[in-house]
Amino acid sequence: MAALLAYTPFSFPLTSTRRPRILLSKTFASISTPRRKSRRRKNQNQQHDLKSGDGNSNYNNESNFTPSSAEKLLRLVFMEELMGRAREGNALGVSEVIYDMIAAGLNPGPRSFHGLVVSHVLNRDEEGAMHALRRELGEGLRPLHETFIALIRLFGSKGHATRGLEILAAMEKLKYDIRQAWLLLVEELVRSNHLEDANKVFLKGAEGGLRATDKLYDLLIEEDCKVGDHSNALTIAYEMEAAGRMATTFHFNCLLSVQATCGIPEIAFATFENMEYGEAFMKPDTETYNWVIQAYTRAESYDRVQDVAELLGMMVEDYKRLQPNVRTYTLLVECFTKYCVVREAIRHFRALKNFEGGTKILHNEGKYGDPLSLYLRALCREGRVIELLEALEAMAKDNQQIPPRAMILSRKYRTLVSSWIEPLQEEAEIGYEIDYIARYIEEGGLTGERKRWVPRRGKTPLDPDTDGFVYSSPIETSFKQRCLEEWKMHHRKLLKTLRNEGPSILGNVSESDYIRVEERLKKIVKGPEQNALKPKAASKMIVSELKEELEAQGLPTDGTRNVLYQRVQKARRINRSRGRPLWVPPVEEEEEEVDGELDEIISRIKLEEGNTEFWRRRFLGEGLNENHNKSIEVEEFENADSSDDADVGDDVANEVEDDEANEEEEVEQTESQADERVKDKEVEAAKPPQMIGVQLLKDSDQTTGSSRKSRRRVSRVSVEDDADDDWFPEDIHEAFKELRNRKVFDVSDMYTIADAWGWTWEKDLKNKAPQRWSQEWEVKLAVKLMTKVIELGGTPTIGDCAMVLRAAIRAPMPSAFLQILQTTHRLGHVFGSPMYDEIISLCLDIGELDAAIAIVTDLETSGIKVSDETLDRVISSRQTNDNPVNDTS
Repeated sequence: MAALLAYTPFSFPLTSTRRPRILLSKTFASISTPRRKSRRRKNQNQQHDLKSGDGNSNYNNESNFTPSSAEKLLRLVFMEELMGRAREGNALGVSEVIYDMIAAGLNPGPRSFHGLVVSHVLNRDEEGAMHALRRELGEGLRPLHETFIALIRLFGSKGHATRGLEILAAMEKLKYDIRQAWLLLVEELVRSNHLEDANKVFLKGAEGGLRATDKLYDLLIEEDCKVGDHSNALTIAYEMEAAGRMATTFHFNCLLSVQATCGIPEIAFATFENMEYGEAFMKPDTETYNWVIQAYTRAESYDRVQDVAELLGMMVEDYKRLQPNVRTYTLLVECFTKYCVVREAIRHFRALKNFEGGTKILHNEGKYGDPLSLYLRALCREGRVIELLEALEAMAKDNQQIPPRAMILSRKYRTLVSSWIEPLQEEAEIGYEIDYIARYIEEGGLTGERKRWVPRRGKTPLDPDTDGFVYSSPIETSFKQRCLEEWKMHHRKLLKTLRNEGPSILGNVSESDYIRVEERLKKIVKGPEQNALKPKAASKMIVSELKEELEAQGLPTDGTRNVLYQRVQKARRINRSRGRPLWVPPVEEEEEEVDGELDEIISRIKLEEGNTEFWRRRFLGEGLNENHNKSIEVEEFENADSSDDADVGDDVANEVEDDEANEEEEVEQTESQADERVKDKEVEAAKPPQMIGVQLLKDSDQTTGSSRKSRRRVSRVSVEDDADDDWFPEDIHEAFKELRNRKVFDVSDMYTIADAWGWTWEKDLKNKAPQRWSQEWEVKLAVKLMTKVIELGGTPTIGDCAMVLRAAIRAPMPSAFLQILQTTHRLGHVFGSPMYDEIISLCLDIGELDAAIAIVTDLETSGIKVSDETLDRVISSRQTNDNPVNDTS
């Protein structure tokens, strides 16, 4: 037995010394070994194979020899033992069983060697498996199809494409169908991350006439697109179409995933158009829109927000077939934020926060400019603190910490906590002198590591996060300014509604009440007088006025009047050249009288913006009433408001020296413009008012009817080919009826993005009256914002704490002093003693003794020294409060 185990009848090299060939039919020579055996040995092998029941060989002639039942039973016992060890991956045990079979007089057949090969394959021993295959071929046996399949899986999983091709060549030589083995080889190469070899093997088989399965086509295209191999993915897609299977939405989306990252969105949009105008099985889905939106959003060429808006419109129109997902909203927020369309970014963020983990996806691990940080900074930069708090609450719900980059906002060392508080673009007063040289050195000024800001040419930069943004931020809008703009915008809507609906919307009111409401809305829409923002001509200023302007800008005030005049002119020229606003003397704001009765009447005006059902009924003629006979030109106020701002800005920017002649000419122009406005208003007032639908149709007729060709185009669109296209009934009910008969648009087409995408919150937010700004409200929001930022991992600076504290001092709000100071001390910041003295003195001046005592106690607990004078004043105030002097008179 030992002699049998030691005997190895065949000896072949483990590796082939030949170079691999390309053609499959010629590669078989690298596996098979020339059989140099005697005729006697060949005849013996034929006899053994005929006697065995383990399989038949194509190399041998058939015979009528039938093995005995005892031999069959013995062979069955050996095969059960052999296969059991093969399943365990015990190659040595399988070899022992084979030697035992030989010792028992049984010659191993293809199934025995299949077990030997499988045992090596399970051990991932490619050399052993090949050695077993060579032994089998040397025996003159024809290997099983399953044997080749096992070797294909082994070589594919190890990424040996060349040896896999050799196996395919061997199968082809033995007249086996190699399609299944070829498919398995390609799949295993893909799974083992040898994509390049998988593509080569696939294309080689496809050129040879092999057809892949749908699953393999999808797998290769998807994996090629994941690694950015657009060329191979496209080639495989062409092969798939040549094989009779057309590309579907899935395949186009895979190609779009590569095209969206190449920086040329036109390529992605061309693919999108092919899908849009193609068959039903290749129509765009939500992921298609996502890839194209991403291509436009992350393109660095120029402003692409208009292209995204058009895509968004197409997606909304197709709302019955597809709906946006969390990635859609994420990309839209990123797009509108980067292109500074903050209002649209807010709308889509409100939809995004309804998805769990939406802010994490928006953060995207800080990639692509960190869209979450850009969104937070954009809200802060525009003074939208309410929306900023909403965003922070959504982040807290998703356990998303605030990115450190989001905190860096202003060159004046103010962050998200304080950059929206007036006064803007100013550094906070912290109660002690700042060593600017030490700060400069700490920031890397001596080593050159300190960033320097270089302004971009043109208007507002597309990317609000350019390098050096820490030291010079874009123009900021305070929360107070934002509230004023929202207030005016809301009352502009009320004025339009009042114009369209007439006095009936106010209920049973008199004519005088209607006029009062009209004048009040006009005054709010127009806003405060803009002339106060225009500086006085330097040539007409007296010495005290010249000194006041110079002193406010930190310039010397000594010298004669001529010297002061020249100095003021030079300062104004410098400010204009640097884009800074000119200094104007402070004007006390007039307190607006509160008329509760008039406000109650105004509150009766109900806005129906976004209420699609209301406008559908209105279009069908329901709920119409007679309009008031006075026409309120809201557009005039809008244009006047914007033109006044522009005029003031142009006048201030272009002013070199104000002469009396220039002023007189300007006054004459203003008076003539006012006369023209009055005349236009009288003419417009004489015209009967019209509904919105009538105006839209007439406007379209005017714009399209400017030429004969356009008139012909309109006549083709209309159902009734009337001789007079400009004809339209004056009666409102008849006008709407004519609109429906002409089928300009159908009632079912009246929907908004809120209706299409289920934004149930949008209508209420649009029609909700904004809250008026107050200093107390601003302080409460500041404290709430600072607390929320700290909870999310942000660290407010000492400048942030000082700005919040200064806002509380301006209110004044003694109840917030202690909370702000405690938060500041927990952060490790300490103000200068003048700041603490000022706060305590303010509390005493307004009679808040308890607040002053609480502040002194907190300072002593924190180890901060309070001046003796301040302590004496607190003590004396307490004694006076404990022992009041009775009035004996």
